[in-house]
Amino acid sequence: MKNTLKTLLISTLLTTSAFCGVVSAQSTTSSPAKNAIATSDNAVMLTVFLKHDQSRPLGELKAQLAKQGFYKTFPPAGVEVVSWNIMMGIGQVVTLRLPASRLAEVNLALENTAWGTYRTEFYPTYDFKAIALAEQNKAQQAQTAQ
Repeated sequence: MKNTLKTLLISTLLTTSAFCGVVSAQSTTSSPAKNAIATSDNAVMLTVFLKHDQSRPLGELKAQLAKQGFYKTFPPAGVEVVSWNIMMGIGQVVTLRLPASRLAEVNLALENTAWGTYRTEFYPTYDFKAIALAEQNKAQQAQTAQ
């Protein structure tokens, strides 16, 4: 019983502190974040799946996107589009590079202009290429040294 109470208390404390951190982070977001640019120490990649509503014709979907201002709003100015592809039978797959501080701005742009036309899925990532290449070089050097 004592361990159960302790576990419950710890999990409640962790949940509360995580919630407070989120509230604090949201309240401190200000307009300078909108001007932030992606650098090697703050950049994230975000892959967005824009899944078509296949129960409606394409012309109707395009009209709704225009009415909601999708192409005027998404992606927000200054967010880099790494790729934007059509995945036949699914919809569109967009990969963006942006400062982590602008993630909420990108989310709002999609919520306000894409919902109703697309179902969205988000996959945040980070650039691992330099780390992977360094590990490969290290492994090759170790093999050569043997």
